[in-house]
Amino acid sequence: MTAADVAAEIRGLRVLVTGASSGIGAAVAEHFGSRGARVCVHYNANRAGAEKVAAAIASSGGEAVAIQRNVTERGAPASLVADAAHALGGLDLLINNAGDMLERRPLETIGDDDLDAMIDLNIRPTVRACAAAIPLLRASHGSIINVSSISAHSGGSMGGNLYAAAKGFIATYTHGLARELAPEKIRVNAVSPGIIDTPLHARRTPAHVFEKFPSAIPMGRVGLADDCVGAFVFLACPSLSSYVTGQIIEVNGGQYMA
Repeated sequence: MTAADVAAEIRGLRVLVTGASSGIGAAVAEHFGSRGARVCVHYNANRAGAEKVAAAIASSGGEAVAIQRNVTERGAPASLVADAAHALGGLDLLINNAGDMLERRPLETIGDDDLDAMIDLNIRPTVRACAAAIPLLRASHGSIINVSSISAHSGGSMGGNLYAAAKGFIATYTHGLARELAPEKIRVNAVSPGIIDTPLHARRTPAHVFEKFPSAIPMGRVGLADDCVGAFVFLACPSLSSYVTGQIIEVNGGQYMA
């Protein structure tokens, strides 16, 4: 298998990336788009970021459309999938990347509204987007890549347990959905990033805490969004991963070793 073979498989793929206006989602969308995939760049509030990603794809000769949805609203994930498929002429790959830690809080202070907000952003959109995409992926023999987190193994750093638990749900849901859809030739996997220097940490992790993270990572540094892209490419290309489903690919510099 050569780089040219992989490029040929990416070319023409119809890809929806949720949460693609910055961070890992943006890096993944730009990589696929710059290599000939047709990409739907989903965003919620960061229109400028999404348009920048779409423009970068276009400048490299690719094709992209930016679509806004607040995926915490009931029905929004399904309508996003439908609109993306309409814009792209179908769907080959769904990447569920949208999510956020929301706020670092001690568990004893978390109320019902906090719990609902975590589910509405980090769990329900993935479940509903997958359900909406399955009929489209049956037609294309496509695949799904969800995004979990290293925190699903550790319970998260201080104040981040609820987010970690949500990512644990995503990992388990990925296993179950993969088993269910395997007979239909739809592969379902997940990428589990470690500590990645993205806007999520800029918003939620104090600088004095973030600067200590490299000491806990065998490779001696935090990751960059581009470090995660290869795992998505691997899982998206049948020539590389046709016999891979129900797996969680860890990308963390050695911080967690299964």
